[in-house]
Amino acid sequence: MKVLRLRHQFKTLRATRRAPSSSRCDGASDTPRKCPEEGTREAVFGGLVNGGSTKEEEFEHDIPEDLGPLQFVKLRKHHSLVDNAWFCDHITVQGPVAFEEAAFPCYCWVQADSVLCLPEGTACLAGNNASDVFQKHREQELKERRQIYCWATWKEGLPLTMAAGCEDDLPANMRFHEEKRLDFEWTLKAGALGMVLKRVYTLLRSWNRVEDFDHIFWGQKSILAEKVRQRWQDDELFGYQFLNGANPMLLRRCTSLPSRLVLPSGMEELQAQLEKELQNSSLFEADFILLDGIPANVIQGEKQYLAAPLVMLKMDTSGKLLPMVIQIQPPSPSSPTPPLFLPSDPPLAWLLAKSWVRNSDFQLHQLQYHLLNTHMLAEVIAVATMRCLPGLHPVFKLLIPHIRYTIEINTRARTQLISDGGVFDKAVSTGGGGHVHLLHRALAQLTYCSLCPPNNLADRGLLGTPGALYAHDALQLWEITARYVEGIIHLFYSGDDVVRGDPELQAWCREITEVGLCQAQDRGFPISFQSQNQLCHFLTMCVFTCTAQHGAINQGQVWRAESPGP
Repeated sequence: MKVLRLRHQFKTLRATRRAPSSSRCDGASDTPRKCPEEGTREAVFGGLVNGGSTKEEEFEHDIPEDLGPLQFVKLRKHHSLVDNAWFCDHITVQGPVAFEEAAFPCYCWVQADSVLCLPEGTACLAGNNASDVFQKHREQELKERRQIYCWATWKEGLPLTMAAGCEDDLPANMRFHEEKRLDFEWTLKAGALGMVLKRVYTLLRSWNRVEDFDHIFWGQKSILAEKVRQRWQDDELFGYQFLNGANPMLLRRCTSLPSRLVLPSGMEELQAQLEKELQNSSLFEADFILLDGIPANVIQGEKQYLAAPLVMLKMDTSGKLLPMVIQIQPPSPSSPTPPLFLPSDPPLAWLLAKSWVRNSDFQLHQLQYHLLNTHMLAEVIAVATMRCLPGLHPVFKLLIPHIRYTIEINTRARTQLISDGGVFDKAVSTGGGGHVHLLHRALAQLTYCSLCPPNNLADRGLLGTPGALYAHDALQLWEITARYVEGIIHLFYSGDDVVRGDPELQAWCREITEVGLCQAQDRGFPISFQSQNQLCHFLTMCVFTCTAQHGAINQGQVWRAESPGP
């Protein structure tokens, strides 16, 4: 007689959280509810588990016959008067032989009167099993997933999104867990409360000097924040932010003087300085031409303004990046020689020019480099993964931790931030439709190579640049991620022919490039994987974009120095 010990580790839905079943009243799950039955034997275990416990629970049960290698575990939730769903992490089954243990990952909500069928969790490719029961499970799982995870068009011509009108329409397994939801919503409420209090505090005060901004600089202050507050007007900090600020993605080393930089007569000395720095390979530019012609928002009847500046900077011998000249708008028929601003100009004029640059940087940072290049791309990866890769696929297991909350955070953004009447329309110069125009332009620049730091930094001439902390860290994290990905992939793909012969993997690739990214093969995205190296490189891009790159671009929003955003 074989004695099996079933170890269950459960997490429950607390009463303070909205039940995921309200999201999908039919109890839809990412995990198939039917197990393959042909050629299998079952043992029924009637143990009851406390769904309200977050602790590991252990049971022992006698089974009258040897079942052989365990392949599936069925998990059933019985109906109760208080029909709270509960979250199961995993189930492990330990046999009588030492170290004989099978793991059955779940990591999903069990709700309604559902029965979940959990396969043994060892990753495997399609068709690599002695029995075809896993293949049937894979096919059933993807069939059910494709009915749940559907594509939708947010704006024509932009990457596709998950079909959901709001976060409550999402599958329960894609929703924030209780701790995440509380933290997210509390952060929003605390920020809104802080703005209200600062508004009340300054209501009867007139701001006549730049120093009056100190009225709203209160609360927790770090040493760095205090230092930046004191030096935010300095040219050194202005240049430093292009390398290591919230948006380190725009700066590039010049190989020639920009054609839009028209120098009027009387600026021969500046021309000579620019050419000298160019010859020394120490001339850099930050060009915001993408904003040129974008219609500005109208907020409370007031027409807003947008600039499309060009900044020329030099790197001195000590490694400091310093601005040399700022052009606020490109040449146009009405202004063939637009004015230029120099560090030698009156202090307030020079400060105003730098402030317009920071405003433009805010627009591109939020829309191009944060929303499009990380969030929207990550959502395409997430939806394609759920539609094309079953839970047993090694690439699914590799990616799923990195796309955990992607779909809900993006859905919230589409309903609250960039929606009609949302935050952008109410408060940002690119709102009111300008943000959509800008996203279309930015999408044309979104190439596969632009998402890979070794290619991107080389293209921008920033490899080996002194003081480029983002570039240094990005390359290191890319290499670390690449080594990890290669180690995983080589376990399951013994050669290029195995990569080419994986139908689930190839379908996933096409789903991303041709469907989610709207025929992006002309921008370098692959429509198939022909080798291990090609697959590893693409997966490294996926993981890096969803983790390190998003962290670098997102975290700088917590406090943006001298950035007049809207």
